[in-house]
Amino acid sequence: MAGLIKREDIDEVRQRTDIKEVIDGYVTLKGAGMGSFKGLCPFHDERSPSFTVRPQVGRYHCFGCGEDGDVISFVQKLDHTSFHEAVEKLAARIGYELRYEDGGTGPNREEIGRRQRLLDAHKIADEFFRAQLLTPGATEGRNFLYGRGFDRAASEQFGVGYAPQGWDSLLKHLRGRGYTDAELKLTGMFSEGGRGIYDRFRGRLIWPIRDIAGDTIGFGARKLYEDDQGPKYLNTPETALYKKSQVLYGIDLAKRNIAKERQLVVVEGYTDVMACHLAGVPTAVATCGTAFGTEHIKIARRLLSDDGSGGEVIFTFDGDAAGQKAALRAFEEDQRFVAQTYVAVEPGGADPCELRQAKGDSAVRDLIGTRRPLFEFAIRATLRRHNLDTVEGRIAALRESAPVVAQIRDAGIRPGYARELAGWLGMPVEEVSRAVGVAMKRGSTGVPAAAGVSRPDGRPAVGGAAQPGGPGVAVGPASGAVPSYQRPDPRDPVASMERQALEVALQEPALLGGGIWERFSGARFITPAFQAVHDAMRASGPGLIGEPARWVGQVMEEVPEPLRLLVSELSVVPLPANTAEGIQKYGKGILKALFELQITRVKADKMSQLQRLDPGSEHERIQQVQRELMMLEMERRALRSDA
Repeated sequence: MAGLIKREDIDEVRQRTDIKEVIDGYVTLKGAGMGSFKGLCPFHDERSPSFTVRPQVGRYHCFGCGEDGDVISFVQKLDHTSFHEAVEKLAARIGYELRYEDGGTGPNREEIGRRQRLLDAHKIADEFFRAQLLTPGATEGRNFLYGRGFDRAASEQFGVGYAPQGWDSLLKHLRGRGYTDAELKLTGMFSEGGRGIYDRFRGRLIWPIRDIAGDTIGFGARKLYEDDQGPKYLNTPETALYKKSQVLYGIDLAKRNIAKERQLVVVEGYTDVMACHLAGVPTAVATCGTAFGTEHIKIARRLLSDDGSGGEVIFTFDGDAAGQKAALRAFEEDQRFVAQTYVAVEPGGADPCELRQAKGDSAVRDLIGTRRPLFEFAIRATLRRHNLDTVEGRIAALRESAPVVAQIRDAGIRPGYARELAGWLGMPVEEVSRAVGVAMKRGSTGVPAAAGVSRPDGRPAVGGAAQPGGPGVAVGPASGAVPSYQRPDPRDPVASMERQALEVALQEPALLGGGIWERFSGARFITPAFQAVHDAMRASGPGLIGEPARWVGQVMEEVPEPLRLLVSELSVVPLPANTAEGIQKYGKGILKALFELQITRVKADKMSQLQRLDPGSEHERIQQVQRELMMLEMERRALRSDA
């Protein structure tokens, strides 16, 4: 049995190995004073770098978790190897021949640790698959690659291979290299049936999946033939080497560029990674059959040196519903980054590989260049679920999108997106800002608090306790609860004007006769409680406007029960006039003010639509909206002239 590695050889390997160069393969290090380097610790999750390397003394130390050691212990811990295996790996790295106490050449293959044995098997399989891609039987595979714009040089750069269609081609090859079936079962490259094990990958294109150090630890296989009953993509199952939640395809090729450019681009597939790298985006990686999660983020943060000094993570997703869902899932993880997170979606739904095929390398670079902040994408995706051309749709969109804005961790950016959201919704900035503030107060639970309409004496009315908050902020009920409404702030000029209009409409319904009813019924009230009263008026119809008592009674029947006290109050509060003529003049003036406000709101809605239109593809629609804006302005001028 082979003996121990000679002590002097261990010391020589330790002395000759550049510890910074080794650690650079796992952690992005930055200068931290003369002869010192710092980075984010690979042994625990941290936001501020406390992991320090001193090449002069050949040691590292983390002032956060206390981990320390030399280059050998670092490789042991990060690669999960034994001491012997770590020394042998480092010796191979610098080309140093080790000597052993028994005079031998070290342990033979059967005595190598299980991990190294598995790594060797994957290396052999990797070489086998690549060689097979050049054989006549792999014509379909080569055609697939050529059809997607990848030549032989590209295939070699990314190590693409081919698994023959037989059942035991790789099995025979590895058995011939001295591997037992018991060992091969542990690799994930074989399936097992009644007659023993057989090749898992058959008649497929093969991509080697490598860890950050460049060792092949698994494979991804793409279906080529119609008679293949398996899934489109088949990956290595979970093994001692391959943990899909901790693997990023292409990380071995991209890691140095990620660290250099402070950028990580996350795409969805192997060919997308290839397309990005070949097009000049060498920071692209992909997950392997799973969502971008916590373990991936740890890898990304260490490479980006994600310590608050910049850097960006860009997600590319298909433009379809599944892609949007994936983007919103990524947004949920956004808070784990200090780096800014972005999303790049091609309008036509093309992925980077398809885009490169259709429009060339520059189109891929342009796609990444047109990235948008991930929270902007999340907000817009939320808005797309609602009909923004209706009052109800805009209010529902505000309720759903305000918590998204509230999640933006940068307090300097958050108000800006509240203003953007107000523009997209065509709502007052103050109202949207209040909704965002309410969402922030609720925190991560997302459970809305109930709010009631107060009585004139300040006590809460039926329907829930009064809640703090600004005027006009809708506070949605919990699931299954009776709808309730927040008491409007009397100091809010818009809420005050809306209240006065309802007072006039309830007390002097005759003023709504003729064409005035159509204008009034088409109005939109920002304050939820007042909008509910207005809805009750519309439900009552114009038939009773000549009979004020019955009119108010009917409105009371139609309004939600928590608001009946409010309707009663509105219908009896004194109007500020002493004569019938004064009441008429006051009432008409209030209604005209309401209608002018409606014109302003509709104009804001149209301007919001205009902002959402694409000048390149919706020119006619833009002209139509501009004409509508002109008509609204003419209507407002006529209203003012009549007044």
